[in-house]
Amino acid sequence: MSTTLKRVKCNAKQLNIITTLFNCKAVCKYIATKMANSKYEYVRHFEKHDSCLPNCWIIVRVDGKAFHRFADAHAFTKPNDVNGIKLMTRCAHNVMTEFTEMVLAYGQSDEYSFVFKKETQAYKRRESKLMTNVASLFASSYVFHWPEFFPNVKLLYPPSFDGRVVIYPSDQNLRDYLSWRQADCHINNLYNTAFWALVQEGGLSNKEAQTRLSGTFSSNKNEILFSEFGINYNQEPEILKKGTILLRKEIAEEVTITDHKTKEPKSVTKVRKKIEAVNCDLIGDTFWVEHPYLLNTVGTC
Repeated sequence: MSTTLKRVKCNAKQLNIITTLFNCKAVCKYIATKMANSKYEYVRHFEKHDSCLPNCWIIVRVDGKAFHRFADAHAFTKPNDVNGIKLMTRCAHNVMTEFTEMVLAYGQSDEYSFVFKKETQAYKRRESKLMTNVASLFASSYVFHWPEFFPNVKLLYPPSFDGRVVIYPSDQNLRDYLSWRQADCHINNLYNTAFWALVQEGGLSNKEAQTRLSGTFSSNKNEILFSEFGINYNQEPEILKKGTILLRKEIAEEVTITDHKTKEPKSVTKVRKKIEAVNCDLIGDTFWVEHPYLLNTVGTC
């Protein structure tokens, strides 16, 4: 082990100090290298290489584990607890704030889907890293923000959320996935609205309501709601029928700054991106025409 010293003018004492310092640095580097390349390092080769395919949309979906039981234990309002829905959206907002390479999120019931732009390099596109970080932040946010939305309800046990990663190569694949989740929202909400109307207002037991709705189509459920309970399903809140979409919008704001030359205050317009929640149809073309930047994400977010 040798260390090369530059030729400098110095006395013997100074030369001795410099030599000692250089040797200490070299020794530390040598020890660190030996420790890093220890005989145990081979275990790293057992790790799974799980990078997502390049140039593909990455979707991370989180789903509540056994949330029917959780909702019953915490006396959620049936068929929809608005505070519970708002809490889910607050958690999703936290996730999108943390991961700036997400272009949008879609949520309904006890699930949220987060869309990373095609060219994202977050966590080197490692599936396990993306999934666990998103799911853990969502779950911890749920507990953290619980008192804001349920101030008079004690959290009886910690909720948990599973996560999965799906990749889609084309824009149409992505749109079809989101359309599938929104169609699922409509189907489930219509069923739940009819089911709980039969139970809460019609006096049926859960089993009797289930039997009554078995084999029915959307038109049958709409008819039951309107003719028996005076509920026009089309007039139900959009947040319940469509779910919630989170996206980044550019907001122009007037701010006051100090002019560097004159030292006087002046007003300037600054554009910043703000996460907004909307409740609208994303199956048709209108949403995508109004937000073309969502599919053209290169250099955005």
